[in-house]
Amino acid sequence: MNKAILDKEVQHFIKANREKSPTEIALKKSPFSTVSSAELASQIDGWQRSVRKLPTWAFSDGIYYPDKLNLEQCSSEHTALIKQTLIKKGARVIDLTGGFSVDSCYLAQEASEVIHCELNANLSEIVDYNAKILRVHNLQCVVTDGIKYLQESEDDAFDYIYVDPSRRVNQGKVFLLEDCEPNIVAHQDLYFQKARIVIAKLAPLLDISTALSSLKHVKYVYVISLDNDCKELLFIQERGYTGETTIKAIRLFHDQLQDFEFTYADERGTISRFSMPQHYLYDPDVAISKAGAFKIVGKSFGLGKLHQHAHLYTSDNFIPEFPGRIFEIIEVIPYGNFKKNNPYPQANVATRNFPDKVELIRKKLKIKDGGQNYLFFTTDINNNYIAIACRRLR
Repeated sequence: MNKAILDKEVQHFIKANREKSPTEIALKKSPFSTVSSAELASQIDGWQRSVRKLPTWAFSDGIYYPDKLNLEQCSSEHTALIKQTLIKKGARVIDLTGGFSVDSCYLAQEASEVIHCELNANLSEIVDYNAKILRVHNLQCVVTDGIKYLQESEDDAFDYIYVDPSRRVNQGKVFLLEDCEPNIVAHQDLYFQKARIVIAKLAPLLDISTALSSLKHVKYVYVISLDNDCKELLFIQERGYTGETTIKAIRLFHDQLQDFEFTYADERGTISRFSMPQHYLYDPDVAISKAGAFKIVGKSFGLGKLHQHAHLYTSDNFIPEFPGRIFEIIEVIPYGNFKKNNPYPQANVATRNFPDKVELIRKKLKIKDGGQNYLFFTTDINNNYIAIACRRLR
């Protein structure tokens, strides 16, 4: 951590140039003898990455930004707020894999104390400095391996363990839960010795069922999406819990939050009602799809499903509470007829349970991207290919 970056003149320069290209700044000679052009560019790049992802950091004077990899890997404030709701007031928390501390800082707003473990001494120093700027005074930064710190702690030393295992090991990506660092599968007994509840943030690409077969005492799984992009999976384990796991799909969009919860027993026990397209079309958010709520979501909102494998839903009545995009159907056209006469030269194209990909459909049918109309190419209940033309309502 180069503390010269915090000098008043340097901070003024960074603020005055933060809208400029970091590459442009890096190629110019630095106006400061104590701060290089690369360091100035790194701080400007950090601010630009934080504007939408970490607005509290971006619009607080004097924040020191770490390497861009740390910013890429950290949580957003939107998802950190979800984690904050999982912590009881006054709890004692340890973050085994601290990183840039976004989650730690939000957990600290509810906890009495958060221990932030981070092997990278430079990053730990940055976090400790920023925490003071943000007035997070109950965050204790420790330069250590989180597992080692936990092993040396007394039993039941913490109320919560938070862990975000790294998917980058030895400069390569890993995909199995057991290959991440730390190995949360191997350390489960240790975790439950030291805390009653474990919150693990896992990769959105992870198969939920596979993880559930490896982790014990999982009370909740949170599937969190932001603007229809699945960002995180949170596995909440509680010592001694043996009941059914509740799946919570959390949809964050336009500063709003929708949630939908169910169990896999609910999903297995649901029989879908199938229907031809009616007046409205419903496209579930990625959080719903990732969670595996393919049948229960339709039943819960009284919708008909277009096809067993299409995962599109329909109704005659408008259901504004549906967790996903909602469209008003203009017309339904058999695909064979559509190929002969395309009445939509420009549209937003999507496919569900359809043999051709979007790019191929655009090329074959000469459809330009964009505009007010949407086209869903899918399969109906009679296994016929159709094109559904519609306008988005929300």
